[in-house]
Amino acid sequence: MSVHAARALIGWRMSSGSWHNYCISLWKGVRTMSLLGFDHLESHRTFSAVQSGFRAGHGCTSATLKVLNDIITAIDKRQYCAAVFIDLAKAFDSVNHHILIGRLSSLGFSDDCLAWFTNYFADRVQCVKSEGMLSGPLAVSMGVPQGSILGPTLFSVYINDVALAAGDSLIHLYADDTILYTFGPSLDTVLSNLQTSFNAIQHSFRGLQLLLNASKTKCMLFNRSLPAPACPTSITTLDGSDLEYVDVYKYLGVWLDCKLSFQTHIKHLQSKIKSRVGFLFRNKASFTQAAKLTLVKLTILPILDFGDVIYKMASNTLLSKLDAVYHSAIRFVTKAPYTTHHCDLYALVGWPSLHIRRQTHWLQVIYKSMLGKAPPYLSSLVTMATPIRSTRSSRCISLIIPKANTSFGRLSFQYSAACDWNELQKSLKLETFISLTNFKHQLSEQLTDRCSCT
Repeated sequence: MSVHAARALIGWRMSSGSWHNYCISLWKGVRTMSLLGFDHLESHRTFSAVQSGFRAGHGCTSATLKVLNDIITAIDKRQYCAAVFIDLAKAFDSVNHHILIGRLSSLGFSDDCLAWFTNYFADRVQCVKSEGMLSGPLAVSMGVPQGSILGPTLFSVYINDVALAAGDSLIHLYADDTILYTFGPSLDTVLSNLQTSFNAIQHSFRGLQLLLNASKTKCMLFNRSLPAPACPTSITTLDGSDLEYVDVYKYLGVWLDCKLSFQTHIKHLQSKIKSRVGFLFRNKASFTQAAKLTLVKLTILPILDFGDVIYKMASNTLLSKLDAVYHSAIRFVTKAPYTTHHCDLYALVGWPSLHIRRQTHWLQVIYKSMLGKAPPYLSSLVTMATPIRSTRSSRCISLIIPKANTSFGRLSFQYSAACDWNELQKSLKLETFISLTNFKHQLSEQLTDRCSCT
């Protein structure tokens, strides 16, 4: 909404100062409603357990870890696994206000709250400002306000019940990104069940007046060793369009391939970092030493950190390609020659290797899951061991290691989390839970790079 349109809606003139105060009051009011509404929804367990969008403690990484744990566990049992990555057309702009208000009403929001939200959506307009020129206002009768505090939570409420339509398949929601997946001993059965669930999901979206983007909705068969047909049975939309089968798909920021090798994802990371490091080297004369360090911290490390607890399961050969670009970034900071050993590079900047960096993030995720600070769908995958005899070692907190049939199965969250935690406990020896802050401190002391190079 433009300032001029908003003033017109208020119905009386304001000075610049009073308008500024009004905007601040309005923002505080919206934020308060957002916090109160969110607390109400979480305390009443309104959100589906498989809804990760815009929720405290949830995120793209936790959602992907859960989905991959299910898929890897199924493949470990020699089952076929198929997924549909669902894309919606302009989802946030297509929210029907009447349906949304009805949803809020069914969740127990008071009449006053419903009236507040009705007023919040009413009389919205949008306009475009370009080169000092302002277009005429255009009424907005649908959608949640883009860039607003309330918008994301309201959208999550709007689509929350879609998960109920999954039937025999599994589903995970993150804003307008939805994955529907299933597995079984027979590919024909898997695809038949997936089609049935996909039909039900489409009907659910249609009931919300959300349109499927069929051209961007893709299918994938996850497989490591089982024979796969050259032309699997098509998954179709309600309109009769066949979905395209793909071998690679970018899901919540991570490139997944049908073999879960993460080769494509690491290739993209490598290319992106090479490009940025190259730019930095070409302009190195413009930066001070402190600026160089800050630039790498802000523009390179976040790329490597995002999803590192997911792609860490890639082969050492692939991960070593990231080591190379990481070392280049450190050389940019330190001016160290190309022949400088990587252990010396780490010492010059005081940073750990990428392996230690990934392992640190990974063990923090495990500990959060044990504390109940991670989403329940991850916390439920770790089980505390009950000691049979009271010995010093048995008093240390340990996890039960579930069965895995293959080396690939040992990459699942539930297996690798238990193994890596128990391995850490050989030196950490925690007998009671400590705060997350204290754990991070102790972890930094435990995980150090010890150069074993000859």
